[in-house]
Amino acid sequence: MLVRIITPPTDGYGGSRVSQVRFDHFHRYEELTTVLKTWAEEFGGLCRLESIGKSYEGRDIWLMTLTNFATGDDRDKPALWVDANIHATEVTGCTAALHLIWRLLENHGRDERVTRALDTRSFYVVPRLNPDGAEMALADRPRFIRSGVRPYPLIDELEGFREEDLDGDGRILMMRIPDPHGAWKKLSEDPRLMVPRGPDEWPEDGDFFRLLPEGSIRNYDGVTIKVPPQLEGLDFNRNFPMEWTTENEQLGAGPYPVSEPEVRAMVQGVTDRPNITAAILYHTFSGVHLRPYSAHDDDHFPTFDLRTYKLIGDRATEITGYPHASVFHDFKYEPKETIKGGADDWLYEHLGIFAWTTEFWSPQKQAGIESFHLIDWFRDHPIEDDLKLLRWSDEKLDRKGYVDWYSFDHPQLGPVELGGWDQMYCWTNPPPEFLEAEIAPHSDFAIFHALVSPRLEIHTLDVTEIKPGVHSIRLVVVNTGWLPTSVSQKARERKASRPVEVELTLPDGARLVTGERKLEVGELEGRVDKRSTLWWGHEEGTTDRAKAEWVVEAQDGAVVELEARHARAGRIRRTIDLT
Repeated sequence: MLVRIITPPTDGYGGSRVSQVRFDHFHRYEELTTVLKTWAEEFGGLCRLESIGKSYEGRDIWLMTLTNFATGDDRDKPALWVDANIHATEVTGCTAALHLIWRLLENHGRDERVTRALDTRSFYVVPRLNPDGAEMALADRPRFIRSGVRPYPLIDELEGFREEDLDGDGRILMMRIPDPHGAWKKLSEDPRLMVPRGPDEWPEDGDFFRLLPEGSIRNYDGVTIKVPPQLEGLDFNRNFPMEWTTENEQLGAGPYPVSEPEVRAMVQGVTDRPNITAAILYHTFSGVHLRPYSAHDDDHFPTFDLRTYKLIGDRATEITGYPHASVFHDFKYEPKETIKGGADDWLYEHLGIFAWTTEFWSPQKQAGIESFHLIDWFRDHPIEDDLKLLRWSDEKLDRKGYVDWYSFDHPQLGPVELGGWDQMYCWTNPPPEFLEAEIAPHSDFAIFHALVSPRLEIHTLDVTEIKPGVHSIRLVVVNTGWLPTSVSQKARERKASRPVEVELTLPDGARLVTGERKLEVGELEGRVDKRSTLWWGHEEGTTDRAKAEWVVEAQDGAVVELEARHARAGRIRRTIDLT
């Protein structure tokens, strides 16, 4: 196969412009748009930029399609979908998506795996699915919301507390308010750290505090601090069709499935591209690759699919260092509650493609804390863990992670102190200086996931003259991919995958003597289940191949067109000269 190496134009710095993109900061919307448009202009043979919809506030939701168009159209190749930043503050995912685009563009023709990936597969990358929420989180005076900016389920803001950057320093910290009835006290070993007040400690036993996020109180009566639901209460990752349920069961789910334009753009974008075989959804934080189900235990899986998920997860861990885990078994927020309406559940359960949610970054692991529960740790953990995290901030973050408390004259509460963890800086996202090292291995995992997809190829194509004007044609197609053409057993159950189709097109005056012009030859297996030579249950026949035969009567020199196709495994076209 001829590999077309694209040499991009150079800029004044002596390198390709794509190589100058930095991954040590978070992009505002205009900068993101400029980067994507620049890449699309410079690398037109490898990528194409389009908008798949508009956000609530009218911003384009950009999709970058990446493949080597010289080796075929993107829809004719198996594809990987990657999207990021569905949650407003989780801007690391956007940078990771940009890194994947950069890795593919910069290394095509230079790196064997990248070249193979772009020559034989396609990538659909949405760097920022929620541009409105991210823009609010990255503003000079930020506000932190879960997803979109549309008011829901409230229409007007209720009275009470509201988070905001009071002193205009671009951070929302904590407020430490002296209160003899407060639930917190200073740790004696390090007074910066706030720890729970003991159950048998009384006001006269020491100084106690109330802790609130930095913010103000609407219509404060001087006594009562109400904490109303956030005006922007949507959670886009609860708005997908899989087991969607109403607000009383699932907060943030929206008025109906796919009600939000950002979610609708993603769902339509995926379903319009039936060649997608897998998806990775970029979130923060916890340092883990999550897989379905969110509301069901592992017994809900077809056995084949669960095994495959675990095998892919093992490779994800090997490449990135992140463990893989089930949402239901390892990532529930409350033991008796389950998450409904999530994107990865929808992608797997309805479409039968293997979907992952990657949660970037773990401050705990950075601080040397090991063997902790991904969710329960936040509810309760040893003070020693807090001290480790504090030392990490002091030594590795130059004390910028945990901000020393400083006095502030609150317009309603009077003298308070601001400080504590700068969560946007070092919890919700990696500090910028750690960002590139954290995200880079995940581009390699995305390339791996694309390359394990099914891949339809021609095994043999034989044309034999039986007698003048009569030819036999025999086509054998083979799945050279690791996964079966259907991708999953769930896809077969859901009838989300059609079998391999073969179609013969004859010229005028030709006649088909035997065979069918268009026929289905079934799903073709992959190699995923070939794990041990000692397992007696293997099917070692040629289940990865299928054959079609025809006898054609036509004039000498007639041209016959042949096409083999599978939505998820690709499309092959051949022209046969019956000479």
